[in-house]
Amino acid sequence: MKMKILSQSLSACLLLASLPTVAVADEVSATQVVEAIEGTFGITRSERRNHTKGSCAAGEFVGTAEAAKYSRSALFSGEPIPVVARFSLAGGNPKAPDTAKSARGMALEFKLPKGQLHHITMLNTPMFGAATPRTFLDLMLAMRADPATGKLDPEKMKAFKASHPDNLAQAEFLANHNPPASYASSAYFGIHTFKFVDKQDRVTLVRWQFVPQDGEQRLSDEELKSAGASFLEPALIARTQRGPVAWDMMVSIGAAGDPEDNPTLLWPAERPRFKAGTLKIKAAMPQKAGECESINFDPLLMADGIAPSSDPILLFRSPAYAVSFSRRLGER
Repeated sequence: MKMKILSQSLSACLLLASLPTVAVADEVSATQVVEAIEGTFGITRSERRNHTKGSCAAGEFVGTAEAAKYSRSALFSGEPIPVVARFSLAGGNPKAPDTAKSARGMALEFKLPKGQLHHITMLNTPMFGAATPRTFLDLMLAMRADPATGKLDPEKMKAFKASHPDNLAQAEFLANHNPPASYASSAYFGIHTFKFVDKQDRVTLVRWQFVPQDGEQRLSDEELKSAGASFLEPALIARTQRGPVAWDMMVSIGAAGDPEDNPTLLWPAERPRFKAGTLKIKAAMPQKAGECESINFDPLLMADGIAPSSDPILLFRSPAYAVSFSRRLGER
């Protein structure tokens, strides 16, 4: 298992090295960001530094013929592709309440033919909260508790918001939307721009969203008060026991002028969309000893036919995930 995980990380690092160099604001390092997360949330040994609280799941994905017109990826062969999934809460607190107005994550590992793997990592917000790694680093520093009070310093957060307008859209979205009532009733967004590459090497800029067939449902204000701290995992397990949970992968096609390298900016809603496939989650379980626990869901681990854009946040996630992964692996 360890050799498999290490080979995944090596593959992603080699891919990253082959990508065009992207200027990173103030040359923020992956180690800086991970250590900032640790300083804010503490260290839970042998666990992820971010999105620490989570649950494992398993299922399959079947792509559509429409998607195969734009991408030669084996994801869209029309054959069932086994999937290992992880659902999670943002942040490094393993006991974060499921009622927190923070982001929820869905991470997927697709097991393609011939031993190939493909990763997709998503959030339940349409946008990310930082256009550059510097903003994310500064957010972690601003969230750090005041040593004197043990609480968040509102003045530091006020100063952060005033100086980092790229954080505002996601912060407002989270503040204005109650958390999902279930992982199964939440949509998840790819956030970044990606490239679909077809058999003739033609490139199409895309963004995607996984839309729940159960419909989106959020906690009411009353439910928010009574839901409890850890309802998401048992609710997902119970839901899968009644039958598969499905999401449709809806892909938007970009047009000239649409932002390609800023995950805080949305594309116009009228962009053409098509269904690229359906994900079915057939079982869910606690992450301890689950198959998802040891997977480093590096978003740059991609099979042929889908490629990254030059989004600095997307390119930065791979080395940051690698630092987090190496630390938790070394603690076992």
